[in-house]
Amino acid sequence: MHKSRLAGFIIDCNTPDLPAAARFWGGALGMAVRPLPGAEGERYVALDEPAGRLHVEVQSVGHPSRVHLDIETDDVEAEVRRLEALGAKRIDPVHAWLVMEAPTGQRFCVVRARSALDDGTATAWP
Repeated sequence: MHKSRLAGFIIDCNTPDLPAAARFWGGALGMAVRPLPGAEGERYVALDEPAGRLHVEVQSVGHPSRVHLDIETDDVEAEVRRLEALGAKRIDPVHAWLVMEAPTGQRFCVVRARSALDDGTATAWP
């Protein structure tokens, strides 16, 4: 058995000015912009969702701009197999997560949970 839930959204921006993109999306969504430290801060800027439930970031990318969601899980491989059974396909492993594609063409990521999934907000899968 493993658990998973929606972790949040990543706003992929094909732009040379990531701080400006983050300011726009922070303002549009009513979220505070929080720079990330070190090398991570060169590609990502966090947006603090007021309730603190969703993880939202603005990401600098080389592909066309889009929004993708992340599904977090306590067992990445088990969740990937579950999603494949529903029709998704593996696209690319990246660090500790996996990029997948829905049968309808949308890309999304399966990521390792940032915290325990025992608060009643995750679904348990056999």
